Amino acid sequence: MRPIPSLLASTALCAVLLPALAVGQESGSVETQAPNATGQQPAFEGQTRAPQPAEMPQVETTVIAEDLPQLWSLEFLPDGRMLVTTKAGDMHIVTPEGEAGSPIEGLPEVDDRGQGGLLDVALAPDFESSGLVFFSFSEPRDGGNGTSVASAILSADDANGGTLEDLKVIFQQTPTYNGDKHFGSRLVFAPDGALFVTVGERSDVETRNQAQDISSGLGKVFRIDSSGEALPDNPFTATENALPEIWSLGHRNMQAATLDGEGRLWTVEHGPMGGDELNRPEAGTNYGWPEVTYGLDYSGEPIGEGITAKEGTTQPVYYWDPVIAPSGMAFYEGSEFPEWQGAFLIGGLVAEGVVVVHLDGDKVVYEERVPLQARVRDVKIGPDGAVYAVTENPDAGTSTIVRLSKAIT
Repeated sequence: MRPIPSLLASTALCAVLLPALAVGQESGSVETQAPNATGQQPAFEGQTRAPQPAEMPQVETTVIAEDLPQLWSLEFLPDGRMLVTTKAGDMHIVTPEGEAGSPIEGLPEVDDRGQGGLLDVALAPDFESSGLVFFSFSEPRDGGNGTSVASAILSADDANGGTLEDLKVIFQQTPTYNGDKHFGSRLVFAPDGALFVTVGERSDVETRNQAQDISSGLGKVFRIDSSGEALPDNPFTATENALPEIWSLGHRNMQAATLDGEGRLWTVEHGPMGGDELNRPEAGTNYGWPEVTYGLDYSGEPIGEGITAKEGTTQPVYYWDPVIAPSGMAFYEGSEFPEWQGAFLIGGLVAEGVVVVHLDGDKVVYEERVPLQARVRDVKIGPDGAVYAVTENPDAGTSTIVRLSKAIT
C-alpha cells in the first residue's frame, strides 16, 4: 500500500478550505455552479444544495490496489478480502494487501458494450454457510440484451482464485432491448431476506416512457426472493397485467442503493442534465420519470412538459443540479469517521469523489464532498471502519481501490 501524495495534499487542503468555497453562495452549499435548469425551484426547503457541516474530517487516502481492470463493484468477504466485478465480465478476489487473484471461473457471457458489463455483486445473508453470491449483468439475448440477476456458489481457493458453481439466472428484466445504456444496477438484501434489484429504463426516448408502465420492467425497483420469485406482499401482485416483482416505478437509471440504519432501502439515480435524485423507494410509489423531473434533456430542452411536480408522483428527498453522476452508495456506521455516523456516502462519476449526505430523520441537512480526482464507481465500508472507493479510468480501462481514513493531526 502507498499513499497518493497529490491526493493527500488536495484532500487535506479541501477538508480545511471547503467551507470557504461556498462564500457568496446563499445556501453555503458545496455546489457553486449554476443549475442547468435555471427556472426550476425545489419543492421544499433543503431539497437541494444543502449547506456544508460546520466540522468536516480531514481525510487521508491510500491506494490499496491499482492497475486493475476496469471495475464496477466491490463486496467485502467475511475474511476481509474483496470480491470485485469487472465491466468486461470477470470477478476477482483482491487481498487487503492489494493482490488480485486470477479471474474466477464459471461466469456467464456479458454484453459489455456502452454501459453494459458485469455489474453489481452481493453476498447472500447466509453466505458464510451457503457460499452463495448474487450478481447482476447485462445479458446478451435474442434481439438485444437486458439486466439479469444470477446466483452461484463461490468456491474460492488459497491462491485468491476460484470457481462459481451451480450458476442459475434467477431473474431477467423485460422487455429485451437492443441498446447499450441504462442497465442499472444494484443488489441490496433487506433484513427479511428480500432482494431489491434496481434497473434503468434503457435511456432512449422509445423506451423511457415504459418507466411509467407496470407491465414493463424498465425503470423499476424489483423485490424478489433468493430464487427470483416475486414476494407475495409486493404492491402489484393482484393488479392485472402488472409485473408482480415491481416494488416502485418511475425511475431513470439507478446505480446506487443501500439500506439505512433502520433497514430501509435508499437509492440515488442518474438524472438527465441535472436532476440526480436521492429517494427512499416505498411500495407502489411512482417517482415520476420521465413525466416529472428536475434538470433538462441533453439538448438543453425541457423533458416532456418540463414539470417538476405532478399529482400521483413522489418528490425526491434530495436532488443535484448540476449532477454528481451517482454510482455506488454506503450507509456509514463505524468508528473511523464519527462525523459521518449515519450519513450516506455516494460515489460520484462527474463529482470525481465521494459525496457525503447527512440526514436528520429523512431530510438532508448537510452535504460535503471528498475529492479524489477520479470517477468513483463504488463505495463500501470496510471491516476496519474505513471507506473504500473504487475509481475508474474508462479511457485506459483500469481501476484503483482507494482507502479513505481519518488523517492524524
